[in-house]
Amino acid sequence: MNPLINFPATPFQSLDFSAIKPEHFMPAALHWMDVSRNRIEAICSNSELPSFKNTLVELEFSTKELNLVSGCFFNLNSAETNEDIQQIARELSPKLSLFHNETVLNQKLFNRIREVWRKRQDFELSQEDNRLLKETYEGFVRNGALLRGEQREQLKAYGEKLSKLSLSFGENVLKETQNFEYHATKIAELDGLPEVTIEAAKSLAKERKKKGYVFGLDMPTYMSIMKYSISSSLREHFYRAYSKRAARDNDFNNEENIKELVNTRLRKAQLLGFNSHAELTLQKRMAKTPDTVVSFLNDLKARAKPAALKDLKEVQNFAAEHGHQGDLMAWDFSYWSEKLKKAKLELDDTLLKPYFKLENVLHGVFEISRKLYGLSFKKNRDIAVYHSDVDVFEVYDSNGDFLSLLYTDFFPREGKRAGAWMTSYRGMYKQQAKEVRPHISIVCNFTKPTDNKPSLLSFNEVTTLFHEFGHALHGMMARGTYPSLTGTNVYWDFVELPSQILENWCYEPQALALFAKHYETGEVLPKTYIDRIVESQQFMEGYMTLRQLNFGYLDMAYHHLNSSLEISISEFERSATFDTQLFIPVEGSISSTAFSHIFQGGYSAGYYSYKWAEVLDADAFNLFKENGIFNKDVASRFADILSSGGTKPPDELYKKFRGRNPKVDAMLQRAGIAS
Repeated sequence: MNPLINFPATPFQSLDFSAIKPEHFMPAALHWMDVSRNRIEAICSNSELPSFKNTLVELEFSTKELNLVSGCFFNLNSAETNEDIQQIARELSPKLSLFHNETVLNQKLFNRIREVWRKRQDFELSQEDNRLLKETYEGFVRNGALLRGEQREQLKAYGEKLSKLSLSFGENVLKETQNFEYHATKIAELDGLPEVTIEAAKSLAKERKKKGYVFGLDMPTYMSIMKYSISSSLREHFYRAYSKRAARDNDFNNEENIKELVNTRLRKAQLLGFNSHAELTLQKRMAKTPDTVVSFLNDLKARAKPAALKDLKEVQNFAAEHGHQGDLMAWDFSYWSEKLKKAKLELDDTLLKPYFKLENVLHGVFEISRKLYGLSFKKNRDIAVYHSDVDVFEVYDSNGDFLSLLYTDFFPREGKRAGAWMTSYRGMYKQQAKEVRPHISIVCNFTKPTDNKPSLLSFNEVTTLFHEFGHALHGMMARGTYPSLTGTNVYWDFVELPSQILENWCYEPQALALFAKHYETGEVLPKTYIDRIVESQQFMEGYMTLRQLNFGYLDMAYHHLNSSLEISISEFERSATFDTQLFIPVEGSISSTAFSHIFQGGYSAGYYSYKWAEVLDADAFNLFKENGIFNKDVASRFADILSSGGTKPPDELYKKFRGRNPKVDAMLQRAGIAS
């Protein structure tokens, strides 16, 4: 029996990961594609006049099982992949792309949708109904419904090609990361590294049946070496390895992948009547146009670059005073800025980590969610998981009603991509008066506990957990009817507001007191440390802002092209980011080939949204600051943003919460770069 076709009875209709095997995915996906095709054909052949209910609503729910199966599959391809799953992905992705194109290019179906759109005033539609109709109609048009003949076939081919290229890009980055190994045999090589990093390397060496210490390129290890290794040559070795991922002369090189992705996206956009991929993409964003994005980046750069140069000079001077000779290279900055931070603020990660035991931080974000929104969390050990590292929590609202399942997956392992993300296994919707609640997951890569120590987080990792949990709240608190409009299904430059605003509580003494406790003594984080954490919010913020702008400019350079990308990727990147580079260029170093956000994730022409959302989150959090960070009235108003998802336009939701449009002032003041 296939558990992805005949779904077994499970708690809260959760996926039965204990029964799901790789070989189940393809038959299940093909089965549900056929079911969905039959449902769509039934819509098209309906002899009744097109109506919102018999066309839009039927279409909205026609793929619900297929979405469940494909969502499960691609989540595992990120969090728990293997050769079998990757091979299935290579076969399944084009089939799903073809199915999508078949649907949006189905002329009979589009004719019915267009008829409802034309006569929308004749139907008694709610705001949510109107939103679904508008987004569906415009989505079909943006996906080529107005194209004819050969152009339609070309669009299908572009879709299939992009699906394959994106998968290949991600696989190459993962392989390059997994293939790296640094084997140290002498403890002296590891001078300066925190004990927990050394313990983890010792465990990995044992796992790989080697003596000494083995280090990978996972983010916790990489950042630990860049910040703390006394050896400049070791830092350089890791920097070069990390910044050359998927750019070496081997089978995993992504340079041609990038050219093909960029050029195919451009050709697709131009086929649909747009000048560039960015122009096509931004039509469904708060920013609306590439000119708005570039203007936004330029305005921020004018403020941030002088602050970044000031930050760099301060670190350079400090390094020189403490024995560093010559120019500060890219692999030196984190090390010396961490030293400066310790000297200036008497604060560093090794000092703070004992106060941020992972379990305590998770409890803290649970407690903050309770204080703000009345949520409660209960671990369920009976629900099947896809790996032993994963925990599952039942989430309840303030009335004690079931709200969501939450899966947490916190540690690096082979087969799991780097970084941190939130995703869903099932979205929220209502069908035939029955409410279906969501199943949400947050995935991170924190240092694993060892025999001697629990998982202790750096402060940056604490904010990462809060960030992803903010996304999770957006998914878990969803209310609405239609799955394509609930939860995190919002415009891309709005989706980071719920995640980034929650990071603010990490700097608040009232919030820190709930979870920042020494893992051995139970001592609450001293006020002096809290004051320094608050002060650290502006430390090197000019530098960090310019770094984010660097990625934003690179993304827009690729995706606002209106002619084919022909020059080398390294040359293109140098040109696009010249004005935001602060260090002497390192031969062979390139960020594009591992820039998964824009070439594998959904951030193409959208990386600017991190800074865009910072403007929103700082402005929004100021309302909490003015009224109390746990103020029930303000929290209730923000809960409306979280629960509404995409059922209302983001500008309308924000204005209702804040009483006005967002202002940039709060973000600049928080960063310490206000002019």
